[in-house]
Amino acid sequence: MATTDETESLVGVLRGTMLALVRREGSDLSARQLAVCLTCYLESEAQTVRGLAATLDVSKPAITRALDRLAEFDLVRRKTDPADRRSVLVQRTPKGTAFLRDLRAIMKEAAKPKPVAAEPAARKKAAAKSARTTR
Repeated sequence: MATTDETESLVGVLRGTMLALVRREGSDLSARQLAVCLTCYLESEAQTVRGLAATLDVSKPAITRALDRLAEFDLVRRKTDPADRRSVLVQRTPKGTAFLRDLRAIMKEAAKPKPVAAEPAARKKAAAKSARTTR
């Protein structure tokens, strides 16, 4: 079980990741769209609308809307399943693979320890000392 410090660290990584994603150029993804995208790219087997709905425990129309948005960004494509023409397969794209690579880099950066900001008094003291040495 994660300790409080570990949990806080994970929350900090999530916050840093989300901030970087929304500050990027272009549109950003909702939590649902990101969950659908990650499921498609991190699960080894091919995904279907029905399977995604079951995995994420949301309705098929919600998955369809998320896939519509992901397709607009060329992060996924839909293809009719040749084995069952009633089923729709979700395919990965090169742009989606690049997005996942970028996301990993963003998360790695967000996980780096941040330097602790000096207290205002300590900063004033350091500035005063620096001013004395440069005279």
